[in-house]
Amino acid sequence: MGVAYSSLLSLSPCTATIHITGSSLFPYASKANPERVINSIFNHTNNICLANLQKPTKKFGSFSRYSHNSTCLGSKIVPLKCCVKVREMETQERILQKPLIDFYGVDEELVQKMVYDALVWSSLHGLVVGDKSVQRSGKVPGVGLVHAPFALLPMAFPESHWNLACEVAPIFNELIDRVSLDGKFLQDALSRTKKVDAFTSGLLDIHLKMLEINKKEDIRLGLHRSDYMLDEQTKLLLQIELNTISASFPGLGCRVSELHRSLLNYHGEHIGLDPRRIPGNTSVDKFAEALAKAWTEYNRPRALVMVVVQPEERNMYDQHWLCEALKDRHNVTTIRKTLAEIDKEGEILPDGTLLVGGQEISVVYFRAGYAPTDYPSEAEWRARLLMEQSSAVKCPSISYHLAGTKKIQQELAKPNMLERFLENKEDISKLQKCFAGLWSLEDSDIIRKAIERPELFVMKPQREGGGNNFYGDDVRTNLVRLQKEGTQEDAAYILMQRIFPSVSPTFLVREGICHKDHAISELGVYGAYLRNKEKVIVNEQCGYLMRTKVSSSNEGGVAAGFAVLDSIYLS
Repeated sequence: MGVAYSSLLSLSPCTATIHITGSSLFPYASKANPERVINSIFNHTNNICLANLQKPTKKFGSFSRYSHNSTCLGSKIVPLKCCVKVREMETQERILQKPLIDFYGVDEELVQKMVYDALVWSSLHGLVVGDKSVQRSGKVPGVGLVHAPFALLPMAFPESHWNLACEVAPIFNELIDRVSLDGKFLQDALSRTKKVDAFTSGLLDIHLKMLEINKKEDIRLGLHRSDYMLDEQTKLLLQIELNTISASFPGLGCRVSELHRSLLNYHGEHIGLDPRRIPGNTSVDKFAEALAKAWTEYNRPRALVMVVVQPEERNMYDQHWLCEALKDRHNVTTIRKTLAEIDKEGEILPDGTLLVGGQEISVVYFRAGYAPTDYPSEAEWRARLLMEQSSAVKCPSISYHLAGTKKIQQELAKPNMLERFLENKEDISKLQKCFAGLWSLEDSDIIRKAIERPELFVMKPQREGGGNNFYGDDVRTNLVRLQKEGTQEDAAYILMQRIFPSVSPTFLVREGICHKDHAISELGVYGAYLRNKEKVIVNEQCGYLMRTKVSSSNEGGVAAGFAVLDSIYLS
């Protein structure tokens, strides 16, 4: 999500770094991953058999070695003694994915050159975010820039699974639209959550008011991102979540794909990689095109697209890339407003026209409003209600927003539930194959199993933006607490099967420092959907976002500080 940029990729004390001065940069880091990875034991009927669990069967050391790592001081190569203690990592057989290159034998001077070139490229091509150490970097463009965190090389990804993720994107788009039209389903499915979750309650209250006045959204625009991990044991591409509000990084994600192609064009021969194996990524152009078409359907040439933003946004350049594409390619003007500013400056004319600061708004594009922290006072809630009441196109509408909640994701995974919204059996089968195990906390049998083996589950609240989930012993602790308290707070959470992807060695670059570590990746596939009454104008896959994080990290958000931006290399 598009949350404020914070510290990225926290590394453990066992990580060694080398800082470079002069004309080359190669701070070098290595760390073994202590996390045990165990078999995924779930099937697609949301059942779990603990007897299938196997203990780790293989041990191997960190891929880092006590080699003579070196740093370039001017033109002199000075060896640096490495004092990192190599730890063993336990994992399943086949869990360590074969890397794209030989990370043991890669020429370190070549890596130094690639890191330096990548940092220069990022600076010249806008792969940047606000520096959290600079006070005004989240408010004033051009102040306190730092490169966005990125992987130095793309991550290998099977072409068959890539094709599947692209193929199901339009089906998920259609599903969200169908679900959004079933107001009773949304209200009923979230009714228990509403009693214990004030934020979800606030959203449902606005949704209910729209139902009561029979508010129709003739023009419906969705800019989504469906996130997946490739489960190592089953070789299935399993969905983590479907984001329907503030699907971030269409701008910077494109830049990383271009960065990797540029690096491979220059250095690919030396490391044996072909830049043509990196898929084209046009997410920012596709999102801009969908927004422009929604603006066209609204049919008021003087109207503007309004981007709803947070008061401080260090990820503003990802958003500015989209606004620039809208203006440059489609001659559509955008303005940026916070929810508080919209409350102060906004009004609705008798015909439903939304004015903000006296300017007519055709499309409202949310890059804020997805978290409780975005609503510190009643002013922000008033602004959200005002926009929903207007005739402007909302991206997303309140019903699209609710359709992307974790609870609705869990409800849709129930047997025969997709048939309520989709007719095509082949489409339904494709989506079901992407569903991981998902359960309500009303299921006493799964609660018992989760308490017994908490490492196999993730406990999720109705939140976006990263850093909100419970893992491992925290799952057991919270489940036991909820059982003892006997309240309805369990309705605020769902349980999800924990996915165990393969681990790969990689280079992670953050704040000008390159770290070498074991990592796992998460693929996000963007989708755009635009409909005007019965006419579907856009329904397509719109590029991708690859995020990579150290394998010992549970959470995965880049802007929330857990991961780096990446691209994929089709294998």
